[in-house]
Amino acid sequence: MASIIILIFVIGYLSITLEHPLKLDKTVPALIMASLIWAVLAIGFVNDWFDVINSDEQAFNFLSGGETAMEGFEGTLLHHLGKTSEILIFLIGAMTIVEIIDLHRGFEVLKSAVKTKSKRKLLWIIGIIAFFLSAIIDNLTATIVLITLLRKLIHRREDRIWYAALVVIAANAGGAWSPIGDVTTTMLWIAKKLTAGGLIEFVVLPSIVCFAIPFLIASYLPAFRGNIEVDAREDKDEEALLSSKTMLFLGLGMIISVPVFKTITHLPPYMGMMLALGVVWLVSEYIHPEEDFSKERRHLYSAHKALSRIEISSILFFLGILMAVAGLESLVYGVVNGEEVGTLRYVAEVLQQAIPNQDVVIILLGILSAIIDNVPLVAASIGMYDMPIDSVLWHFIAYSAGTGGSMLIIGSAAGVAAMGMERIDFIWYLKKITWLAFIGFIAGAGVFLLFERVLFHHT
Repeated sequence: MASIIILIFVIGYLSITLEHPLKLDKTVPALIMASLIWAVLAIGFVNDWFDVINSDEQAFNFLSGGETAMEGFEGTLLHHLGKTSEILIFLIGAMTIVEIIDLHRGFEVLKSAVKTKSKRKLLWIIGIIAFFLSAIIDNLTATIVLITLLRKLIHRREDRIWYAALVVIAANAGGAWSPIGDVTTTMLWIAKKLTAGGLIEFVVLPSIVCFAIPFLIASYLPAFRGNIEVDAREDKDEEALLSSKTMLFLGLGMIISVPVFKTITHLPPYMGMMLALGVVWLVSEYIHPEEDFSKERRHLYSAHKALSRIEISSILFFLGILMAVAGLESLVYGVVNGEEVGTLRYVAEVLQQAIPNQDVVIILLGILSAIIDNVPLVAASIGMYDMPIDSVLWHFIAYSAGTGGSMLIIGSAAGVAAMGMERIDFIWYLKKITWLAFIGFIAGAGVFLLFERVLFHHT
């Protein structure tokens, strides 16, 4: 019966990848998939077809407690919903702040700083900004900011999607060497598997290689030859407003303050993002470009307007995908070392037994993270290995899980955001970008292993 749940996931995943041929919004199969997986899991649990892994990573079944066991099942569902909601609230906060900055034309300040018309130079400027910005804030928010900026700089969508796709590679590479740059590095950091200093020392160079090589190759592709076509229309309304710099620096500053808030309070990141959104919203209510502060135009710059511009379908897509993966994670699929484990943990254990070389397993984990969400894969890895803090293993997992998702457009949060904002086709990305991301990923992994396994022999 467990095969039914896996089949639902496979069909749902294929429906998402074939969004454009099917002419079906990817949110639809994601939501249906998540609901059906949990429905089958619940029915199977009550009829004692399935055992379930609870929030304490312990297996239990319906016969063990009747109504109490059902409460445990509901608690497991709420646990995963809570973890998913943390990500969704964080996303909503970040996206709203970005939209508020955009309403006040804050990104026009960055636009004015980019003077070049050369497609090749612009590629490197955008890539370098994405690489470092994603390490300071996170790869998802950096992608949202830069795609918003690209919309100001490049009017032809056919040109812009190339830049947006390569921003995904740069942002994921940048997020991999920072403890706040990616969800997976944050997980490893919180689990005390690595330190911030150790992560930067071990992973920054491979991440630079992972970013630089695809960009170097792309520089010679036809898509980045020549100059950008400038819109001949001069629209004064598109010039930066008096409030633009204020909202740009305040907005980005408040996003950067989120990890600081977490460090001080030890609260989850979404609490810091709620505070950041509240402060930006407060300031946006009183800083407006109109001298008379007229009510007729005030709504054009309000947070209410920003909220109306958020891609709610993307948020719901995340809800569906994350809850579907949580269902797979909760389904007991096999026994390892006398302990019942969930589907994803079981797959990870089988990989470890089939391929004794840990480095090869971790490279495969990186490739697999482009297909299946990297968060449960890293969570499974944390439970698989008993290695000391700042071991090479943990840093390699951080690199592979953080950068491997670039190989597919839906393989990372940054990719999903780019896909939603620019309607990038899955097949187009697979044909045009995947090979670049793969070369960068393998090259970075090679540099990592060269330094850590050959030159310095770290453990």
